[in-house]
Amino acid sequence: MVEKGRQRLDKVLAHMGFGTRKEIKKLVKEKRIMVNGELANDPGLHVLPVRDHIEVDGEPVEYRQYIYIMLNKPQGFLSATEDRFAQVVVDLLPPEYRAFHPFPVGRLDKDAEGLLLLTNDGKLAHQLLSPKKHVPKTYYAVVCGMVTETDVEAFRNGVTLNDGYRTMPGELKILRSGPESEVELTIYEGKYHQVKRMFEAVGKKVIYLKRIAMGSLILDERLKPGEYRELSEEEIKKLRELNPTR
Repeated sequence: MVEKGRQRLDKVLAHMGFGTRKEIKKLVKEKRIMVNGELANDPGLHVLPVRDHIEVDGEPVEYRQYIYIMLNKPQGFLSATEDRFAQVVVDLLPPEYRAFHPFPVGRLDKDAEGLLLLTNDGKLAHQLLSPKKHVPKTYYAVVCGMVTETDVEAFRNGVTLNDGYRTMPGELKILRSGPESEVELTIYEGKYHQVKRMFEAVGKKVIYLKRIAMGSLILDERLKPGEYRELSEEEIKKLRELNPTR
């Protein structure tokens, strides 16, 4: 019986981006992998990755189960892991990250840009997306039409979308009002195209949309569209506060 937490060596190294299981089998055959100071001679060797010391070509393997990546999503990419016809956000990541099989937490429209969290931590993703949590999401938008205090009040009360759904109250802040207005909007749910549809409900059209915050996570202004970085331990800790069992 395999001790709880133990995994096959080739599975662990594949998860860490060292290649396919076939490629790792070749590394074993070439005597390039050591476990606890001894040469590994079996790719199916069961190891405890959080405890056992694994080296590949003399370099220690720092095992981790999850990754958390902040991406400044550019326009033109789908918030998905794969698509037959369009580029997806995972395509922006290097192989060492894609090896963890990260997925986007929630949707961001193809023509929108801004903050998108990618992770392979399904439990955290569920917490952030759960309707019961009402995790706030803040957007910067350029809107065709003059946004007024009447719109602020309408959003505060919730607006009725074109399918009859009445939204939860949203917090609309006018940055500049004119023929093209600039606003920030915070919402607490994630209906399909919700920001665009909320403005359509008050007779206006969103012509540019950028997500700047999700829960405690704020888009790093140093990231240009298409750029990414891993979350800090503090950022991960704040996100996990939504789930006291973690």
